Amino acid sequence: MTLTIQLGIIVGYLTLALGIGLVAYRMTDRTAEDFYLASRTFGTVVLLFTTFATLLSAFTFFAGPNVAYHEGPEWVLVMGLMDGIIFAILWYVIGYKQWLLGKQYDYVTLGEMLGDRFASRWLRGLVAVVSLVWLFPYVMLQQVGAGTALEALTDGAVPYAVGAGLITAFMILYVVVAGMRGIAWTDTLQGAFMLVTTWVAMLWVLAVVGGPGAATAALEAEAAHHLALGSDHYTIQWMLSTAIVIGFGVAMFPQVNQRFFAAGSKTVLKRSFALWPLLCVLLFVPSFMLGAWARGLDVAVPEGGNVLPAVLAEFTPVWFAALVIAGAMAAMMSSSDSMLLSGSSYFTRDLYRPFVERDVSERREDLLARVGVVVFASAAFAVSLLNPATLFELGDAAFSGFAQLALPVMIALYWRGTTRAGITAGILSSQLFYLSSLFVAAVPAAYGGWTAGLVGMGVGLVVTVVVSLVTTPAAAERRSIYFDGLGAD
Repeated sequence: MTLTIQLGIIVGYLTLALGIGLVAYRMTDRTAEDFYLASRTFGTVVLLFTTFATLLSAFTFFAGPNVAYHEGPEWVLVMGLMDGIIFAILWYVIGYKQWLLGKQYDYVTLGEMLGDRFASRWLRGLVAVVSLVWLFPYVMLQQVGAGTALEALTDGAVPYAVGAGLITAFMILYVVVAGMRGIAWTDTLQGAFMLVTTWVAMLWVLAVVGGPGAATAALEAEAAHHLALGSDHYTIQWMLSTAIVIGFGVAMFPQVNQRFFAAGSKTVLKRSFALWPLLCVLLFVPSFMLGAWARGLDVAVPEGGNVLPAVLAEFTPVWFAALVIAGAMAAMMSSSDSMLLSGSSYFTRDLYRPFVERDVSERREDLLARVGVVVFASAAFAVSLLNPATLFELGDAAFSGFAQLALPVMIALYWRGTTRAGITAGILSSQLFYLSSLFVAAVPAAYGGWTAGLVGMGVGLVVTVVVSLVTTPAAAERRSIYFDGLGAD
């Protein structure tokens, strides 16, 4: 009976999301711009919540509470406060300029925007390849999260592979059917739902254990060092490195970056980035504090398992725990479907069109995009069955990889002196440096406590500027389009 209730709630919630997608499908034009950007018509609520829900991933709901459980609640400061503020600033610095350019020149992808400015299909292709490389582990992260969550919630009745396969099949179906419009609508529902249920979950658990005072006292008795600011893990260098890398990485995530193009107006953008830090705090505080308090509440967390499902199973009814996990899975789906949609746009517009078939029709591109979704998701699922790394490791690698793009892009947006050779060298050098830190033993993963991801960003910054200073712009470069003739609404 318990298993039936759990699976019924999860399947019911996902079916509701699919229903919304089918309604959106009936309203979607069969054009690439509508499929990828909903014809650039998002209002404040939809833009804010679709960006919010797009980032509500397995990293948020499972990796984050796990870190708080093992290392202490300072993780709230990194993800909930510092990262929220950093990304809000970047939303304005990068996002507003991108929105102006997209409005003026109908750009759909970051690669299009850069390739047009520097008159280089190779730069356009490089940005797409780099983005797809780092998108792959983050899609896989959602599949790993879904598989482990369902396995834990059902005590193994639903195996890891079945759970990961369920979320993969569902997100393929959803993206192929719904496009950006349907994704944004369900994102709004899922973002609001997860805010409410996460707070209810925290309040429910606290009511059962005797309130926040009792939960904190139990944590102090079990792990007093969790209540002191800073530790061997939470060093100043690590916290700043992580917050900066995540904030800049988020701005370069294809599924987030493309939403900069989709706003209906400047006012929509302004309201959205102003409200962003508040949403981050409202979500991360309850989820991460639940993870930290669980350390003192004698919650049985399986080896290699996730703390949040274990806490809910211990202190809340079966139906409520299933409802929260269903919402978390839907949030993972909202991340995955947005990633797959953006990944398909990078493939079709930045790789297929420039290098295979320049004059592809809108309908053929639309078909290619949907086929690309199926191939990419299926490949990520196949690799996810190996479960090669922890959720935190997968997420951290993806954030840091995307962060390497951010500074060369910012320089190009605001400095006329950036050359094609400069931005290309900046992107390549920072990517190679960070990849070496992951896979080459001789390259350190940290430098005096500062992470290789942050150091790699510095490498990209220096190389972009220096190479631009010593090289001549290519004759075909359009040096003025990022500066002249851009008007707000």
